[in-house]
Amino acid sequence: KAREFIIKRFKETGLKPLGKDYVQEFPLKLRGQTEPAKGANVAGFIKGKRQPEKYIVITAHYDHVGVQKGEIYNGADDNASGTAALFAIAEHFKKNRPAHSLVFVAFDAEENGLQGSRHFVANLPVKKDSVLLNINMDMLSRSEKGELYAAGAFHYPVLKPLLETVQKTAPVKLLLGHDRPELGRDDWTNQSDHAAFHQAKIPFIYFGVEDHKDYHRPTDDFANINQEFYVRAVETILDAVKSFDKNLK
Repeated sequence: KAREFIIKRFKETGLKPLGKDYVQEFPLKLRGQTEPAKGANVAGFIKGKRQPEKYIVITAHYDHVGVQKGEIYNGADDNASGTAALFAIAEHFKKNRPAHSLVFVAFDAEENGLQGSRHFVANLPVKKDSVLLNINMDMLSRSEKGELYAAGAFHYPVLKPLLETVQKTAPVKLLLGHDRPELGRDDWTNQSDHAAFHQAKIPFIYFGVEDHKDYHRPTDDFANINQEFYVRAVETILDAVKSFDKNLK
């Protein structure tokens, strides 16, 4: 149902499929299951007007942890918030055509070891050296401190000045960090789908909030979303995407 909804929204937003259709299937390995399964990423794009052969890939995973012990884990923040942000950003750029081509991907199986993003990066629909940047979004809608983090500039310092410019007028408190090895578990470099791009030496910026009490719990529901913060967080990310699109060569 989630996948069909994403395809519907991609179509409504005017995104074009990258191949024959929007769906990229891949073999899915599930713990404790011997029967083969399939996962499916959903991808679409907007063609750039100045450098259409250069790509910025904007991503969010749409899977969550499912049903456990009879309880439904809806994953409103993790990661319906990132998936819905894909639609909002795509809508903006459909009306305001970007300089570069923008690829929008909703990944499956992030919660099963980043399998969807690993398959996508291993089977890129465009030349690898034409991908300038991955912008990944995973958990955007809840922060008691009003803080949104952008991780990745430690590894790709050329992106730092652009993020610092966005910081100055950001509608939320945008912080850089959570991307240094000495942080241990607080280093987010390999903790979501951007890791697949990073391991392929494709630069990334990951937007997300710190864990909250409903992380990976059945209480991660829409009722607990901070709607005002969420809107401002997505506006902040949109500002960053616009800056990257304008300034990257």
